[in-house]
Amino acid sequence: MEQVVLFGASKFARDVYVHLKYDSPYEVVAFTVDRAYLRDETLFEHPVVPFESVESLYPPDRFRMLVAVGYQRLNEFRSEKCEQAQAKGYRLISYVSSRAVTWPDQVIGGNCLICPNSVLSPSAQVGDDVVIGPGVLIAHDSIIGDHCFIGSGASLSGLVTVGPYCFVGTGAIIRDNVTLGRHCIIGAGAVLLEDASDRSVYMAESAAKLALSSDRLNLVRQD
Repeated sequence: MEQVVLFGASKFARDVYVHLKYDSPYEVVAFTVDRAYLRDETLFEHPVVPFESVESLYPPDRFRMLVAVGYQRLNEFRSEKCEQAQAKGYRLISYVSSRAVTWPDQVIGGNCLICPNSVLSPSAQVGDDVVIGPGVLIAHDSIIGDHCFIGSGASLSGLVTVGPYCFVGTGAIIRDNVTLGRHCIIGAGAVLLEDASDRSVYMAESAAKLALSSDRLNLVRQD
């Protein structure tokens, strides 16, 4: 069983730890964070060590690493830490849930998280350092670029191309043959029917609040 050091100690990293512990061929032996953010000496009874000196304690010829952080600075923080970890000599692993639908020879890069109940078409491709949340659908011939975050329940139709450093929110829908440029944000519940240029932002309208209270609405429905 390969041993892994997780970069991160946030709620996101703690979830990743549980996935790896119970649903992967990897053993997490330690956590690491930047020295300035080192708050606790242990997490889940494992050491938390400074990233600046992690290679002296867990040398990269013996240990792997996974950068387990979210979409801070539109995924750029995670990207920077991946680059720094690789510069130290670490090989970055990927986690693919046993409850996700993937295929033999599926193209999935390093430092990826493919969460439970997500479905990838056999011809879909996923770049490096991509987070795909629970229940995501990525249809045929779609390509997810490097350093992206696809929120839970999002649906990407066929022949969709997502450029690097994009964020696709929970429940968003992207129509077939749509291309997203770099650093785009597609908000939760948004429906995108057109190409998006670099750094585009699309947000869905918030649900309207009814004048009726919930108890009154129940009475109306019963009638």
